[in-house]
Amino acid sequence: MSWIKFEEQAPSLAALGFQKLNRKVAYLATLRKDGSPRLHPVTPFIGNGMLFIFTEPSSPKINDLRRDNRYALHCSVDKGENEPLIEFLVTGTTRTINDLSVRDEATKLASSPVLTDDYVLFEFCIDSVIVVTYDREGNRTIQRWRRE
Repeated sequence: MSWIKFEEQAPSLAALGFQKLNRKVAYLATLRKDGSPRLHPVTPFIGNGMLFIFTEPSSPKINDLRRDNRYALHCSVDKGENEPLIEFLVTGTTRTINDLSVRDEATKLASSPVLTDDYVLFEFCIDSVIVVTYDREGNRTIQRWRRE
């Protein structure tokens, strides 16, 4: 399901996901050919109702995702003073975006000076979200959302 559908079904979780993922360093887990996990630092961005990642053409994540499009994406974890520690994890499947109008819009949204025409654009579709919040005493609260 696209980000916009997730946002319609779980607006508060989507707002938190936007805050934790959009244009921030996150960690993408993919599966290698032998089935073992691979972890990639990425900078996802959200716009036009979609969760995107551009990747340079020699990245191993391209082959990983084309072979098996399942992923897990976890936000970088940090907290400000007097703020709770929050983890945001999203899982689902990806699709390669070749539509030039969508690529053009995504390029504008990403506004990265390193993007070139050969970068590969993926949309990350949402199947599930887990949010773990830790209070000052270390107690945790877990919220779960699954695609209907």
